[in-house]
This record gives sequence, C-alpha cells and structure tokens, in this order.
Amino acid sequence: MKLIHISDIHLVAKGRLFGLDPAPRFAAAIDSINAEHGDAELVIISGDLADEGEVAAYELLRDMLADLRVPHRLMLGNHDRRANFYSVFPDYVRDENGFVQEAIDRNGIRLLLIDTLSEPDAGELCERRLAWIAARLEEARDLPTYLFMHHPPFSISHPMMDRHMLRNPAPFAALAAGHPQIHHLFFGHVHRPLGGSWQRIPISTLPAINHQVALDLRDLPGISGHDGDGAYNVVFIEPERTIVHLHDFMTKHRAFDLDDPVAQRG
Repeated sequence: MKLIHISDIHLVAKGRLFGLDPAPRFAAAIDSINAEHGDAELVIISGDLADEGEVAAYELLRDMLADLRVPHRLMLGNHDRRANFYSVFPDYVRDENGFVQEAIDRNGIRLLLIDTLSEPDAGELCERRLAWIAARLEEARDLPTYLFMHHPPFSISHPMMDRHMLRNPAPFAALAAGHPQIHHLFFGHVHRPLGGSWQRIPISTLPAINHQVALDLRDLPGISGHDGDGAYNVVFIEPERTIVHLHDFMTKHRAFDLDDPVAQRG
C-alpha cells in the first residue's frame, strides 16, 4: 500500500504567513503528487489545515483539493476549528461524538486517524476519544494498525516544541502499550523531519508545507522557525515492513547519472 503523508499546510484566508504564501506551496505539493505519485492509494493530511481556522481558508482548501487526483483524508490540528471545518465540509466523516476521526480498513491493514484538537489551541485526548480509540483497537486485534494523529504523545527532545505536545499522554501511552498490532505512528505538528521509536512503536513525522521549526534545542520562550522548503512523506506499507521516504518536492536539484563516468568527473 502506497500512501502520501502531508501535514501542517496552514492556509490563510488572505495575506501571507511569516512572509510566505501557503497556497502556492500546497499547490506545488498537489502538482508533485499528481505527477510523481499518482499511483498512491491515499493522501492523508494530518492537521493544521488552516492557520487560524477561518471559513475562507477551508473554502480555499476545498477548492485546491479538487485538483488532487489521489483520494484524500483530512485531519485536524491545534490551529484548526472544528465547527468552521464542518461548515465547509458538512458531509465529512465524524464519530458519534462529532470528532474528525475514522478507521480505514484496506489491504488487510487498519489506519486509525485520530482527532487530537482541543480548542482553542492545544492537543488532548478526552475520555470519549480514548474510548473510541480503545474500541477501534480492540475490535481489530488481528489487523496490523497504523496510527495517524497531529500531536506527538511524547517528548521529541526539543524543549520549545515539547511544551506543545499532547497534554495528557499517559492514558494513550497505556492504551497503545496493550495493543501490539500497532505497527507505526505517524504525526505532524513539529514541522521537522524526525524518526525513531516510542514504546517500541516506530514513529515518523515530516516538515510542514509552509514554515519550519529550527533544530534549536535551547529552551526559549518562543519557537525558533525558518522559511525552509516544504516536504511530504511517501509511505510504503507491506506485511513485514514500513518504508517512509521524505520527498523535498520544492527543492530543485541538479540531476545526473551516478553510473556515468563522465558525470563523475564533470
């Protein structure tokens, strides 16, 4: 199964964000996916769709997604606003409590897309969402399961971003520990490429589309950012392995053949 993972578009209704325009960056991602990864089964966008959760930003998102030729699923992050999102996407999936989360069973695996938004601007899993996750894990213990969420439920050893991780990680950690069918955890929010493991579960995240968080490990009051290029992940899920390729689609590279002796010495 081939997936595309995108996160943190931060579309704005008008103007720019940190001197950048998120819309053409997202349009470039769409063009890249259509041209290079049109065989993907699904594009998952894991939150912070809009920077301030404005209705007009979601209308822009809706219009831009019409150009994406691969099926997509949307998730919410701490910059999103659930009511405004549903005003533009009224028929979008929601669980019995109105959260934007779903289980997708395909090719013998289960994808769990988890809503971690706690308005106005935080990440949390309430008892209702934890119960939903527990039920989806319990009913499919035999299915390899891959989790998608916006906020990491653990420290990433980045003091400035760790202040903004999931606020109540312990219940989710206990839940995950009891379900060995979890094969991978994908998340966004941190605006950085990162890989590793948590509770023996492999994890991965990626740069944002619009603006990035610097690898500045000081504990400063704000968050050090920069205007680096956006990227998305190309994910291959097979029975015995999960492969995640970071695709820096905005960065222009000079191409050459590594087996060409002329190019080697050129």
